Amino acid sequence: MSSLLAALPLAGLAQAEPAQADVAAGAEQADVGRGAAPGDSDHAGSDEAERFDCQALTARPTPESARAWLERSLWANHCYAFQARAVRIGSDGVRSLALSHDVVDGVEREVARFLDGPPVVFERRGRIGRLNWAEGDAAVAAAPSGIVAHLEGLYRLRLSGEERLANRNTVRLDIEPLDDLRYGHRFWLDKATGLPLKQILLDEQGRVVETFQITQLNRPRLHRGAIDLDRRRPAPDDPWRPTWLPEGFIAKPVKTRSPRHDEAVGHRVYSDGLATLSLFVEPVAGKDQLMPGLHRLGVSHAAVRHRELGGQVRQVVVMGELPPRVLIRVADSLTWRAEADGASP
Repeated sequence: MSSLLAALPLAGLAQAEPAQADVAAGAEQADVGRGAAPGDSDHAGSDEAERFDCQALTARPTPESARAWLERSLWANHCYAFQARAVRIGSDGVRSLALSHDVVDGVEREVARFLDGPPVVFERRGRIGRLNWAEGDAAVAAAPSGIVAHLEGLYRLRLSGEERLANRNTVRLDIEPLDDLRYGHRFWLDKATGLPLKQILLDEQGRVVETFQITQLNRPRLHRGAIDLDRRRPAPDDPWRPTWLPEGFIAKPVKTRSPRHDEAVGHRVYSDGLATLSLFVEPVAGKDQLMPGLHRLGVSHAAVRHRELGGQVRQVVVMGELPPRVLIRVADSLTWRAEADGASP
């Protein structure tokens, strides 16, 4: 399943931007592994080094290791066009969805429609994201190329046999965290394409938090052509930063500015390649502020703090599918630039 669709049930490999919903902190979520929307004038899509030819996947041998299967799945998320039906099982019950993914002129388009409950539609258009912010003239790898290597020392990857799901043969991939600062994952990957047909998110005690499963996958087709990479983005000059993040979490080079809000709302995304957290900072003003404390948002949590930063009381919100104490610690570690001199994350 594509990165947007994976982000709906799980923190997964990417975080999606809802087309018809605002995030509780007052800004839109941005997706990891994505970035510029169609029409960005500074996107260098014509350079061959800035594209990935999906047909290259046909020349790669069938994966044999857990690491190779994960990398295959990451590329498949971008390169296969398909339509599917799925179910999502979580704390809010069972919901069914219609999913689609396609590539047009080097740009991906993903849509997820909930078929029961409130009529919610998520849509995302984007390109293959970068792993890091750009620094000078140094190369910045496409996210799938670097994610697997980045996960070493953070998770244990292993294959756990084969099963049949949605009338297709799958291989099961278990991803276990090596600490208690992040959740575990189980993926059932389609042997023919590498697309994940089932995903389970496990908390730090090994309990199932949420299950997402494709029940019908209709004619997945490998895109005949290339997909553009997102443009190289320079790191923003934020006056604030977290001085603590779980090991392996890095700032993601994604566009987070929402056209619905002014520059007073700051938003950054951090990820270890699987787990993701969003951090929002804005002045405390008006009546739309959140109550400080810990809030439950489906399978996610949001830690809210009102703190004096930069000579003004500001609302700090850290949200994601991570242990709540991790989100709280990140929120409490936020420091303004003048106060951060000498502090090291």
